[in-house]
Amino acid sequence: MATQISTAETQVQSTIPSTMRAAVYRGVNDMRVETVPVPRIGPGELLIKIATCGICGTDLKKIHMGSHSAPRIFGHEMAGTIVETGAGVTGFHVGDRVMTFHHVPCGECYYCRKQTPAQCPLYKKTGVTAGFEPSGGGFAEYIRVMDFVVANRGVVRIPDGIPFEQAAFVEPLNTVLKGVKMLNLAPDDTVLVIGQGPIGLMHAVLARRTGARVLTSDLFPERHAIAARFGLTNPIHAGQENVVERVLTETEGRGADAVILAVGGNTLIRTAMDAARPGGKVMLFAQTQHGEATIDPAAVCVDEKTLLGSYSSSFPILDEVTSLIFSGYQNGFDLTQLISHRYQLEQAVAAIEIASHPQPGSMKIMIEPVPGAGAQ
Repeated sequence: MATQISTAETQVQSTIPSTMRAAVYRGVNDMRVETVPVPRIGPGELLIKIATCGICGTDLKKIHMGSHSAPRIFGHEMAGTIVETGAGVTGFHVGDRVMTFHHVPCGECYYCRKQTPAQCPLYKKTGVTAGFEPSGGGFAEYIRVMDFVVANRGVVRIPDGIPFEQAAFVEPLNTVLKGVKMLNLAPDDTVLVIGQGPIGLMHAVLARRTGARVLTSDLFPERHAIAARFGLTNPIHAGQENVVERVLTETEGRGADAVILAVGGNTLIRTAMDAARPGGKVMLFAQTQHGEATIDPAAVCVDEKTLLGSYSSSFPILDEVTSLIFSGYQNGFDLTQLISHRYQLEQAVAAIEIASHPQPGSMKIMIEPVPGAGAQ
Protein backbone atom coordinates (compact mmCIF):
# COMPACT_ATOMS: atom_id res chain seq x y z
CA MET A 1 0.00 0.00 0.00
CA ALA A 2 1.23 3.48 -0.83
CA THR A 3 1.82 5.93 1.98
CA GLN A 4 0.57 9.50 2.12
CA ILE A 5 3.08 11.95 0.62
CA SER A 6 2.45 15.68 0.39
CA THR A 7 5.25 17.73 -1.11
CA ALA A 8 5.60 20.33 -3.82
CA GLU A 9 6.72 17.54 -6.16
CA THR A 10 4.40 14.59 -5.61
CA GLN A 11 0.96 13.83 -4.21
CA VAL A 12 -0.25 10.31 -3.49
CA GLN A 13 -3.57 9.09 -2.16
CA SER A 14 -3.02 6.61 0.67
CA THR A 15 -5.48 3.99 -0.58
CA ILE A 16 -3.89 2.97 -3.88
CA PRO A 17 -3.61 -0.84 -4.05
CA SER A 18 -0.78 -2.71 -5.73
CA THR A 19 -3.06 -4.73 -8.03
CA MET A 20 -6.33 -4.13 -9.84
CA ARG A 21 -8.87 -5.79 -12.09
CA ALA A 22 -8.87 -5.17 -15.84
CA ALA A 23 -10.45 -6.52 -19.01
CA VAL A 24 -7.43 -7.79 -20.96
CA TYR A 25 -7.35 -8.44 -24.70
CA ARG A 26 -5.55 -11.76 -25.21
CA GLY A 27 -6.21 -12.26 -28.93
CA VAL A 28 -8.97 -12.06 -31.51
CA ASN A 29 -12.33 -12.25 -29.71
CA ASP A 30 -10.54 -13.25 -26.52
CA MET A 31 -11.24 -10.87 -23.63
CA ARG A 32 -10.56 -11.88 -20.03
CA VAL A 33 -11.02 -10.10 -16.71
CA GLU A 34 -7.71 -10.49 -14.89
CA THR A 35 -5.73 -9.16 -11.97
CA VAL A 36 -2.85 -6.97 -13.11
CA PRO A 37 -0.47 -4.52 -11.40
CA VAL A 38 -1.61 -0.96 -10.86
CA PRO A 39 0.52 1.19 -13.21
CA ARG A 40 3.44 3.09 -11.72
CA ILE A 41 3.77 6.71 -12.77
CA GLY A 42 6.80 8.89 -13.36
CA PRO A 43 7.55 12.63 -13.39
CA GLY A 44 4.92 14.74 -15.08
CA GLU A 45 2.39 11.90 -15.08
CA LEU A 46 -0.96 11.18 -13.43
CA LEU A 47 -2.62 8.11 -11.98
CA ILE A 48 -6.40 8.19 -12.39
CA LYS A 49 -8.96 5.93 -10.76
CA ILE A 50 -11.57 5.14 -13.41
CA ALA A 51 -15.20 5.95 -12.62
CA THR A 52 -16.62 5.06 -16.03
CA CYS A 53 -15.50 4.16 -19.55
CA GLY A 54 -17.62 3.86 -22.67
CA ILE A 55 -17.14 1.08 -25.19
CA CYS A 56 -16.29 2.61 -28.57
CA GLY A 57 -16.72 1.02 -31.97
CA THR A 58 -12.98 1.29 -32.54
CA ASP A 59 -12.38 -0.80 -29.41
CA LEU A 60 -14.66 -3.47 -30.84
CA LYS A 61 -12.92 -3.48 -34.22
CA LYS A 62 -9.54 -3.99 -32.53
CA ILE A 63 -10.94 -6.86 -30.47
CA HIS A 64 -12.64 -8.61 -33.39
CA MET A 65 -10.21 -7.86 -36.23
CA GLY A 66 -6.93 -8.59 -34.48
CA SER A 67 -5.35 -5.39 -35.75
CA HIS A 68 -3.38 -4.95 -32.52
CA SER A 69 -0.98 -7.30 -30.78
CA ALA A 70 -1.92 -8.92 -27.47
CA PRO A 71 -2.01 -8.46 -24.54
CA ARG A 72 -3.53 -5.00 -24.24
CA ILE A 73 -6.11 -3.13 -22.19
CA PHE A 74 -8.41 -1.05 -24.38
CA GLY A 75 -10.94 1.69 -23.53
CA HIS A 76 -10.55 5.42 -24.16
CA GLU A 77 -13.87 7.18 -23.45
CA MET A 78 -13.03 7.57 -19.79
CA ALA A 79 -13.35 9.76 -16.75
CA GLY A 80 -12.29 9.43 -13.14
CA THR A 81 -10.43 10.91 -10.19
CA ILE A 82 -6.72 11.72 -9.87
CA VAL A 83 -5.19 9.65 -7.07
CA GLU A 84 -1.50 10.38 -7.69
CA THR A 85 0.50 13.12 -9.38
CA GLY A 86 4.09 12.74 -10.50
CA ALA A 87 6.94 15.09 -9.75
CA GLY A 88 6.63 18.39 -11.57
CA VAL A 89 2.87 18.29 -12.11
CA THR A 90 1.48 21.68 -11.12
CA GLY A 91 -1.88 22.01 -12.87
CA PHE A 92 -3.62 19.05 -11.24
CA HIS A 93 -4.04 17.69 -7.73
CA VAL A 94 -5.11 14.51 -6.02
CA GLY A 95 -8.91 14.50 -5.83
CA ASP A 96 -9.48 16.38 -9.09
CA ARG A 97 -12.27 14.91 -11.22
CA VAL A 98 -11.07 14.67 -14.84
CA MET A 99 -11.50 13.09 -18.23
CA THR A 100 -8.50 12.29 -20.38
CA PHE A 101 -7.72 11.84 -24.04
CA HIS A 102 -5.36 9.02 -25.01
CA HIS A 103 -3.91 10.91 -28.00
CA VAL A 104 -2.67 14.51 -28.20
CA PRO A 105 -1.11 16.43 -31.12
CA CYS A 106 2.10 18.40 -30.83
CA GLY A 107 0.56 21.47 -32.48
CA GLU A 108 3.77 22.29 -34.32
CA CYS A 109 4.57 19.63 -36.95
CA TYR A 110 3.70 19.71 -40.65
CA TYR A 111 0.41 17.86 -40.16
CA CYS A 112 -0.68 20.06 -37.26
CA ARG A 113 0.10 23.16 -39.34
CA LYS A 114 -1.99 21.70 -42.15
CA GLN A 115 -4.90 21.12 -39.73
CA THR A 116 -4.76 17.32 -39.92
CA PRO A 117 -3.67 16.64 -36.31
CA ALA A 118 -4.69 12.98 -36.36
CA GLN A 119 -1.73 12.42 -38.71
CA CYS A 120 0.72 14.09 -36.28
CA PRO A 121 3.52 11.69 -35.22
CA LEU A 122 2.93 12.50 -31.55
CA TYR A 123 -0.81 11.99 -31.97
CA LYS A 124 -0.19 8.50 -33.31
CA LYS A 125 1.55 7.67 -30.02
CA THR A 126 -0.89 6.44 -27.37
CA GLY A 127 -0.20 8.17 -24.07
CA VAL A 128 -2.51 6.40 -21.62
CA THR A 129 -2.17 2.85 -20.34
CA ALA A 130 -3.37 0.44 -17.70
CA GLY A 131 -0.51 -1.92 -18.46
CA PHE A 132 1.06 -3.71 -21.42
CA GLU A 133 1.35 -1.78 -24.70
CA PRO A 134 -0.36 1.63 -24.22
CA SER A 135 -3.90 1.30 -25.61
CA GLY A 136 -6.12 3.62 -23.57
CA GLY A 137 -6.61 1.39 -20.58
CA GLY A 138 -10.09 2.53 -19.57
CA PHE A 139 -11.31 -1.05 -19.13
CA ALA A 140 -9.45 -1.17 -15.81
CA GLU A 141 -9.57 0.32 -12.33
CA TYR A 142 -6.59 2.68 -12.79
CA ILE A 143 -4.80 4.31 -15.71
CA ARG A 144 -1.42 5.98 -16.09
CA VAL A 145 -1.52 9.23 -18.07
CA MET A 146 1.88 9.97 -19.58
CA ASP A 147 3.64 13.30 -19.34
CA PHE A 148 3.13 14.38 -22.95
CA VAL A 149 -0.64 13.94 -22.61
CA VAL A 150 -0.73 15.95 -19.37
CA ALA A 151 1.45 18.69 -20.89
CA ASN A 152 -0.58 19.03 -24.12
CA ARG A 153 -4.13 19.67 -22.85
CA GLY A 154 -5.00 15.98 -22.85
CA VAL A 155 -6.53 16.07 -19.36
CA VAL A 156 -9.68 18.12 -18.73
CA ARG A 157 -10.99 18.99 -15.27
CA ILE A 158 -14.69 18.21 -14.76
CA PRO A 159 -16.78 20.99 -13.16
CA ASP A 160 -18.81 20.33 -10.04
CA GLY A 161 -22.28 19.02 -10.78
CA ILE A 162 -21.30 17.24 -13.99
CA PRO A 163 -21.38 13.44 -13.68
CA PHE A 164 -18.45 11.36 -14.88
CA GLU A 165 -20.71 9.73 -17.48
CA GLN A 166 -21.42 13.07 -19.17
CA ALA A 167 -17.72 13.98 -19.09
CA ALA A 168 -16.79 10.65 -20.71
CA PHE A 169 -18.48 11.93 -23.89
CA VAL A 170 -15.92 14.74 -24.32
CA GLU A 171 -13.61 12.60 -26.47
CA PRO A 172 -16.25 11.08 -28.80
CA LEU A 173 -18.12 14.38 -29.14
CA ASN A 174 -14.87 16.07 -30.13
CA THR A 175 -14.40 13.58 -32.98
CA VAL A 176 -17.99 14.17 -34.12
CA LEU A 177 -17.83 17.96 -34.03
CA LYS A 178 -14.59 17.85 -36.02
CA GLY A 179 -16.36 15.92 -38.76
CA VAL A 180 -19.43 18.14 -38.81
CA LYS A 181 -17.27 21.25 -39.10
CA MET A 182 -15.48 19.78 -42.11
CA LEU A 183 -18.79 19.72 -44.01
CA ASN A 184 -19.27 23.51 -43.72
CA LEU A 185 -23.02 23.11 -43.45
CA ALA A 186 -25.40 25.96 -44.28
CA PRO A 187 -28.87 26.61 -42.81
CA ASP A 188 -30.56 25.68 -46.09
CA ASP A 189 -28.74 22.33 -46.33
CA THR A 190 -30.35 18.93 -45.94
CA VAL A 191 -28.17 16.37 -44.17
CA LEU A 192 -28.66 12.61 -44.06
CA VAL A 193 -27.05 10.76 -41.14
CA ILE A 194 -26.92 7.01 -41.70
CA GLY A 195 -26.90 5.21 -38.35
CA GLN A 196 -28.42 6.40 -35.10
CA GLY A 197 -26.19 4.73 -32.60
CA PRO A 198 -24.52 7.12 -30.13
CA ILE A 199 -22.05 8.48 -32.70
CA GLY A 200 -24.62 8.91 -35.46
CA LEU A 201 -27.07 10.57 -33.10
CA MET A 202 -24.42 13.05 -31.96
CA HIS A 203 -23.62 13.80 -35.60
CA ALA A 204 -27.28 14.48 -36.25
CA VAL A 205 -27.65 16.73 -33.21
CA LEU A 206 -24.59 18.81 -34.07
CA ALA A 207 -25.60 19.05 -37.73
CA ARG A 208 -29.01 20.30 -36.64
CA ARG A 209 -27.35 22.99 -34.50
CA THR A 210 -25.99 24.57 -37.70
CA GLY A 211 -29.56 25.22 -38.83
CA ALA A 212 -29.51 22.44 -41.43
CA ARG A 213 -32.45 20.09 -41.90
CA VAL A 214 -31.44 16.61 -40.72
CA LEU A 215 -32.80 13.25 -41.83
CA THR A 216 -31.80 10.24 -39.73
CA SER A 217 -31.69 6.64 -40.94
CA ASP A 218 -31.60 3.53 -38.77
CA LEU A 219 -33.03 0.01 -38.66
CA PHE A 220 -34.30 0.31 -35.08
CA PRO A 221 -37.39 2.41 -34.23
CA GLU A 222 -36.17 2.48 -30.63
CA ARG A 223 -33.17 4.56 -31.70
CA HIS A 224 -35.38 7.00 -33.57
CA ALA A 225 -37.38 7.42 -30.35
CA ILE A 226 -34.20 8.39 -28.50
CA ALA A 227 -33.21 10.73 -31.33
CA ALA A 228 -36.58 12.46 -31.00
CA ARG A 229 -35.67 13.50 -27.45
CA PHE A 230 -32.89 15.59 -29.01
CA GLY A 231 -35.19 17.25 -31.53
CA LEU A 232 -34.49 14.90 -34.42
CA THR A 233 -37.93 14.41 -35.94
CA ASN A 234 -37.26 13.29 -39.53
CA PRO A 235 -36.63 9.55 -39.18
CA ILE A 236 -36.14 7.13 -42.06
CA HIS A 237 -36.93 3.56 -41.03
CA ALA A 238 -34.27 1.79 -43.06
CA GLY A 239 -35.80 -1.64 -42.54
CA GLN A 240 -39.13 -0.55 -44.02
CA GLU A 241 -38.38 2.05 -46.69
CA ASN A 242 -35.79 2.81 -49.35
CA VAL A 243 -33.41 5.36 -47.88
CA VAL A 244 -32.30 6.89 -51.18
CA GLU A 245 -35.84 7.23 -52.51
CA ARG A 246 -36.98 8.86 -49.28
CA VAL A 247 -34.11 11.37 -49.41
CA LEU A 248 -34.94 12.24 -53.02
CA THR A 249 -38.58 12.76 -52.06
CA GLU A 250 -37.58 15.05 -49.20
CA THR A 251 -35.29 17.17 -51.42
CA GLU A 252 -37.35 17.71 -54.60
CA GLY A 253 -35.38 14.97 -56.33
CA ARG A 254 -31.94 16.49 -55.74
CA GLY A 255 -30.52 14.39 -52.92
CA ALA A 256 -28.93 15.46 -49.63
CA ASP A 257 -26.38 18.26 -49.54
CA ALA A 258 -24.32 16.15 -47.15
CA VAL A 259 -24.41 12.52 -46.06
CA ILE A 260 -22.65 11.26 -42.94
CA LEU A 261 -22.00 7.52 -42.80
CA ALA A 262 -21.80 6.69 -39.09
CA VAL A 263 -22.01 2.92 -39.54
CA GLY A 264 -18.94 0.70 -39.84
CA GLY A 265 -18.22 -1.47 -42.84
CA ASN A 266 -18.32 -0.58 -46.51
CA THR A 267 -21.68 -1.88 -47.71
CA LEU A 268 -23.49 1.42 -47.20
CA ILE A 269 -20.95 3.62 -48.99
CA ARG A 270 -22.84 3.22 -52.26
CA THR A 271 -26.12 4.11 -50.52
CA ALA A 272 -24.51 7.23 -49.09
CA MET A 273 -23.14 8.25 -52.50
CA ASP A 274 -26.51 7.65 -54.19
CA ALA A 275 -28.30 9.72 -51.54
CA ALA A 276 -26.07 12.76 -52.06
CA ARG A 277 -27.03 15.40 -54.61
CA PRO A 278 -24.75 16.37 -57.51
CA GLY A 279 -22.07 18.55 -55.95
CA GLY A 280 -22.89 17.16 -52.50
CA LYS A 281 -20.56 15.71 -49.87
CA VAL A 282 -20.28 12.23 -48.39
CA MET A 283 -18.34 11.79 -45.15
CA LEU A 284 -17.01 8.41 -44.10
CA PHE A 285 -16.74 8.48 -40.33
CA ALA A 286 -16.78 4.85 -39.20
CA GLN A 287 -14.64 3.22 -41.90
CA THR A 288 -11.52 2.78 -39.76
CA GLN A 289 -10.36 -0.59 -41.10
CA HIS A 290 -8.28 -0.80 -44.27
CA GLY A 291 -9.79 -2.72 -47.15
CA GLU A 292 -11.43 -2.20 -50.53
CA ALA A 293 -14.75 -0.69 -51.51
CA THR A 294 -16.46 -0.18 -54.85
CA ILE A 295 -17.65 3.29 -55.82
CA ASP A 296 -18.88 4.84 -59.03
CA PRO A 297 -15.99 7.10 -60.13
CA ALA A 298 -18.31 9.13 -62.36
CA ALA A 299 -20.27 10.13 -59.26
CA VAL A 300 -17.12 11.92 -58.10
CA CYS A 301 -16.02 13.26 -61.49
CA VAL A 302 -19.16 13.94 -63.54
CA ASP A 303 -21.60 14.47 -60.63
CA GLU A 304 -18.93 16.37 -58.68
CA LYS A 305 -19.70 14.60 -55.43
CA THR A 306 -17.02 14.94 -52.76
CA LEU A 307 -15.99 11.86 -50.79
CA LEU A 308 -14.12 12.76 -47.61
CA GLY A 309 -13.21 11.30 -44.26
CA SER A 310 -12.77 12.45 -40.70
CA TYR A 311 -10.86 10.57 -38.04
CA SER A 312 -10.35 11.17 -34.33
CA SER A 313 -10.30 14.47 -32.46
CA SER A 314 -9.23 18.08 -32.95
CA PHE A 315 -7.75 20.08 -30.09
CA PRO A 316 -8.42 23.55 -31.57
CA ILE A 317 -12.13 22.89 -30.95
CA LEU A 318 -11.67 21.46 -27.44
CA ASP A 319 -13.04 24.54 -25.67
CA GLU A 320 -16.18 24.43 -27.82
CA VAL A 321 -16.62 20.73 -27.07
CA THR A 322 -16.24 21.11 -23.31
CA SER A 323 -18.71 24.01 -23.35
CA LEU A 324 -21.25 21.82 -25.14
CA ILE A 325 -20.70 18.96 -22.70
CA PHE A 326 -20.55 20.90 -19.44
CA SER A 327 -22.89 23.84 -20.09
CA GLY A 328 -25.26 21.74 -22.12
CA TYR A 329 -25.82 19.12 -19.44
CA GLN A 330 -28.54 21.20 -17.77
CA ASN A 331 -29.80 22.64 -21.06
CA GLY A 332 -31.06 19.78 -23.18
CA PHE A 333 -27.73 18.22 -24.09
CA ASP A 334 -27.64 15.44 -21.52
CA LEU A 335 -25.72 12.72 -23.33
CA THR A 336 -26.17 10.29 -20.47
CA GLN A 337 -29.57 9.66 -22.09
CA LEU A 338 -27.64 7.67 -24.70
CA ILE A 339 -26.47 5.15 -22.10
CA SER A 340 -28.50 1.96 -22.27
CA HIS A 341 -26.33 -0.42 -20.25
CA ARG A 342 -23.92 -0.09 -17.34
CA TYR A 343 -21.72 -3.05 -16.46
CA GLN A 344 -19.33 -3.64 -13.59
CA LEU A 345 -15.74 -4.38 -14.57
CA GLU A 346 -16.18 -8.03 -13.65
CA GLN A 347 -18.90 -8.14 -16.34
CA ALA A 348 -16.76 -6.47 -19.02
CA VAL A 349 -16.78 -9.49 -21.33
CA ALA A 350 -20.59 -9.49 -21.34
CA ALA A 351 -20.59 -5.73 -21.90
CA ILE A 352 -18.36 -6.08 -24.95
CA GLU A 353 -20.58 -8.87 -26.28
CA ILE A 354 -23.66 -6.64 -26.06
CA ALA A 355 -21.84 -3.73 -27.69
CA SER A 356 -20.61 -6.02 -30.48
CA HIS A 357 -24.13 -7.11 -31.42
CA PRO A 358 -26.38 -4.03 -31.25
CA GLN A 359 -29.98 -4.70 -30.35
CA PRO A 360 -33.04 -2.43 -30.55
CA GLY A 361 -32.61 -1.47 -26.92
CA SER A 362 -28.84 -1.01 -26.87
CA MET A 363 -27.00 2.28 -27.32
CA LYS A 364 -23.90 3.38 -25.40
CA ILE A 365 -22.49 0.66 -23.14
CA MET A 366 -20.47 1.79 -20.12
CA ILE A 367 -18.04 -0.16 -17.95
CA GLU A 368 -17.86 1.11 -14.37
CA PRO A 369 -15.42 -0.50 -11.91
CA VAL A 370 -17.52 0.77 -9.00
CA PRO A 371 -21.28 0.46 -9.57
CA GLY A 372 -22.92 3.86 -9.72
CA ALA A 373 -19.65 5.81 -9.78
CA GLY A 374 -20.27 7.14 -13.27
CA ALA A 375 -23.40 9.00 -12.20
CA GLN A 376 -21.51 10.97 -9.53
